[in-house]
Amino acid sequence: MLIKISARHGSLSPETQERIREKVEKLTRIFDRVMAIEVTVDLDHRDAPSVDVMVSAEHRHDFRASYQAGELFAALDVVMEKLESQLRRYKERVQERHRNPELRRGEYPELPPLPTGENPGGSSLPAG
Repeated sequence: MLIKISARHGSLSPETQERIREKVEKLTRIFDRVMAIEVTVDLDHRDAPSVDVMVSAEHRHDFRASYQAGELFAALDVVMEKLESQLRRYKERVQERHRNPELRRGEYPELPPLPTGENPGGSSLPAG
């Protein structure tokens, strides 16, 4: 898995980059098909840095979350919660499709035939 950490309008210390790497690696515990994670820290406003994380997974468009907070790791924690929620929802949807293949194909169970003599419209008025 590829993890890319970059900063705009400043630089991050190697220790900070390692802490960010450790946090984002935890996303693979939720969804093991993560292929790449790209973290961008915007230090334009030093008092309120923003964090943007994009996660690429197999057979899926990118998952993305961003947040701006008073502290870098507070923003990263919020972003991680958002991404964990997105990945869990997607994983549940994929698993549900595998459990119920008729949902995947748009198939629905066949309805029982109507008893003879009943109007398919549901009213009891005679046809004609």
